[in-house]
Amino acid sequence: MVTRDYELGFILNPEVNEEQTRSILDRVEQIVANHGGQIVKVNQWGRRRLSYPIEHHRDGYYVFIDMILTPETVAELDRSLKVSEEVLRHLMKRRDAKAVQKEREAREAREAAAAAAAAEATPATATAATAPTNPADAVAAAAEEAVLEAAADAAAEGDAVAVPAVGEEEVAAVPTTIDEVETV
Repeated sequence: MVTRDYELGFILNPEVNEEQTRSILDRVEQIVANHGGQIVKVNQWGRRRLSYPIEHHRDGYYVFIDMILTPETVAELDRSLKVSEEVLRHLMKRRDAKAVQKEREAREAREAAAAAAAAEATPATATAATAPTNPADAVAAAAEEAVLEAAADAAAEGDAVAVPAVGEEEVAAVPTTIDEVETV
C-alpha cells in the first residue's frame, strides 16, 4: 500500500467544549488507525478570529494534524468531517515529500542533539562551580556558545558557515556594564 504525508486542517464551531473537541480528534485518530495510517503531530491553535463569518460565527477553533495515510483513508476522513456538525470547514492537503523529509531529518538531528546535551549535562553540574564570576567572561562564554550552536544548526542543515574567532583582546575591548563601573 502506498502511504503519503498529508496535513488536515479544520475549524470547529467556537461553541464546542473540550469534550466535543476531544471526541472529534479521537474519531480522526480512530479512522487513521483503522486504515493503517499514522498521526505524526497534532497542533491545536485554539480559538481564533475568522476572516469572514461562517454560519454566523466570527470565531473558530483551529486544529491542524500531520499524518501519514493511504489515499483511501483521505476519502473516509473527508466523508466523516463533512457529516460532523461541529466542523465548520476542513481541508486535506498532500504535503511535499522533500519538505517532509527535511523536517524529519531536522527533528532527528534535534533529538540527537538533545540526547547529547543530556549526556553532557551530568558532568556539567560538576563544572558549574567553576563558572566565570566576572560578567564580561560570562557574556563572552555565552556569545561563544551561541555562535557554536548556530554553526552546529547550520551544519545539520547542510549550510556552510564560517565561525568567527574571537580573541582575548577583542573580549577585553568590550565596554563594561553599568554594574561594573566604579562609583567615585
